[in-house]
Amino acid sequence: MSSAAEILVIIVSVVLAVFLLVGIVLAVYLIRLSAEIRKIAKSAQETVDTVGEAVQGFVRMTSPVFIARSVSQFLKKFQHKSRKGE
Repeated sequence: MSSAAEILVIIVSVVLAVFLLVGIVLAVYLIRLSAEIRKIAKSAQETVDTVGEAVQGFVRMTSPVFIARSVSQFLKKFQHKSRKGE
């Protein structure tokens, strides 16, 4: 083998070794990133569940209040009209 071929083999092997190390480091960072994303997604899901429960509680509470308010307004209007007629 000529010296030029030996130099090319050395250069290619060094470049491949560098790419292998960069690939390993990148894989480690991607694994850490996916773990963080999983934690954030879990936290966001818990937050959404909590907000959903709060909204359901608010809806349950406001429905009777809205109905009672509407009925009381109707009764006030009815009483006011009946007093005018007297």
